[in-house]
Amino acid sequence: MGSSAAVVTTRLPEQSAGYRIGLISCLAALIGILAGFIAYILYDLIGLITNLAYYHEWSFHFRSPEHTLIGPWIIITPIIGGVIVGFMAKYGSEKIKGHGIPEAMEAVLTSRSRIEAKVAILKPLSAAIAIGTGGPFGAEGPIIQTGGAVGSLIGQIISTTASERKVLLACGAGAGMAATFNTPIAGVILAIELLLFEFRSRSFIPLVIACTLATSVRSVLLGQRSMFTMGNVNFDALRGLPFYLLLGVLSGVAAICFTKALYWVEDQFQRLPIDDLWHPAIGALGLGIIGFFVPRVLGVGYDTISDILNNNLALKLLLLIAICKALALMISLGSGTSGGLLAPMFMSSAALGGSFAIVVNLIFPSAHLSPGAYALVAMAAVFGAASRATFAFIVFAFEITRDYNAILPLMLACVIADMIAIHYLPSSIMTEKLARRGLRVPEAYEAGVLQVVRVDEVMRKDVQPIPPEMTVGSLAERMARGEPSFNLTQGLPIIGIDGQLLGIVTQGDLLRALEADPEGKATVLEAGSRSLIVAYPEESAFDALFRMLQNDIGRLPVVSRKNPTEMVGYLNRSSILGAWTRQMEEEGVREHGWVKKWRA
Repeated sequence: MGSSAAVVTTRLPEQSAGYRIGLISCLAALIGILAGFIAYILYDLIGLITNLAYYHEWSFHFRSPEHTLIGPWIIITPIIGGVIVGFMAKYGSEKIKGHGIPEAMEAVLTSRSRIEAKVAILKPLSAAIAIGTGGPFGAEGPIIQTGGAVGSLIGQIISTTASERKVLLACGAGAGMAATFNTPIAGVILAIELLLFEFRSRSFIPLVIACTLATSVRSVLLGQRSMFTMGNVNFDALRGLPFYLLLGVLSGVAAICFTKALYWVEDQFQRLPIDDLWHPAIGALGLGIIGFFVPRVLGVGYDTISDILNNNLALKLLLLIAICKALALMISLGSGTSGGLLAPMFMSSAALGGSFAIVVNLIFPSAHLSPGAYALVAMAAVFGAASRATFAFIVFAFEITRDYNAILPLMLACVIADMIAIHYLPSSIMTEKLARRGLRVPEAYEAGVLQVVRVDEVMRKDVQPIPPEMTVGSLAERMARGEPSFNLTQGLPIIGIDGQLLGIVTQGDLLRALEADPEGKATVLEAGSRSLIVAYPEESAFDALFRMLQNDIGRLPVVSRKNPTEMVGYLNRSSILGAWTRQMEEEGVREHGWVKKWRA
């Protein structure tokens, strides 16, 4: 009664993309090397502008403006930088505003990871001007955005998919982080948590290559030391756990307050009845006034962070830095200028942690807390909670100290702070701006349910096959009578006497056959399709769904790999939805525990 159906195979994304990992990894290596050079150039540029603005000398030496002798000009200098950045944002690109990471996230979400070429030039230049003229920012945000822009541009020059371009963008961003702080592992994790939201070989391998090479280039050009240093401190993890727990609570509250205050300041600037072009200059005026009284808040402040971590500052100065640096950052960044968020938040939160330890020691002299240890933990906990990149900054802090004793305090304080921030902050400091524009940013990632569910777990086994000799007219008559076994909504398999799968007939096949022959004398085998796209019981539901979408069909016969003519089940759209239904039940349906059963 005719030969068996012909099985058509299709290539799945994983199978076709495997050979692309090598190419993307080579491009990632190039991006990592470029990110290392970008970090070096930006540091030198910031150093040059700082020396010209505050010390009136031509030098690339990277130093803080706090020792300047220009007197009242300390107020005017940031305003000059603010005016220049305002014009660059107005007539160059609005994308240079902010601290860089949300802009990279926006490119991933809205423009298929495409970033304009001018951003790669204007962002580091504007950041160097803002920081060099006293802006209380770090260089890491602009380097991260610039590295991401370079990765995106390479992905636009070379023929790539949107997913591959996202990987290249993340490679540039992660490499920028690694090149800034000499923390390659944290760079990898930060890119995963904030840009990729996946952990797959196609992205992880290129990302590691980019961060490794960026750190290597950075080590050659800038040395192997981090931008701020820390001596040996006593973390005293076991005796200090209650205090670290309390510090975690304090850090969570600080993350919430800072995030809300930053966007409140930004809202106030948006309400000003003047052109946005002048907002950075107004913010710079506030910065200059603060900097006149507390010069340590000016510039990046890596040296001040080192002083805090090494317990070189008194309590009064720590409290002054914690408050004034945060205030200067909120006013400046809220005005829409260009600069990084990490370093200033590190300084403010480190001062908070150091102050906490000193105050506890005053109250409980026997506690003997190390201010440097608590400064480091607070530094990671506050920013980790505010950015929802807790794991990245646990690793970041560990990479700075290379002290295993820091692990337990970091883990405890950071997750406590994160738990509090999650409860009270709907969006992180990175995603609030995007959420206000109506963009939904995933803040967690997991394997898709279709990736872990097999076809044989969701396939149907109750589909009624039809014999190949049945006529189209007979099938149409049975359908007209409403017999449930002959519902063509999803198509029906055609099975021979020997149990072989011969073909499949759909509603469209039936209508075309009746149009050609109204009497319906043709057999269903003649009317149906004999070149079949099939699924296999042991493959993932995702692979089967991809095959359905690729071929624009709504059902797949499930056949044995050993015998492709033996039909063992049937997969349709409702089967796929059943996989999600099962996941919803696992997430939302509570099962009776032993305690309830015993009580019953």
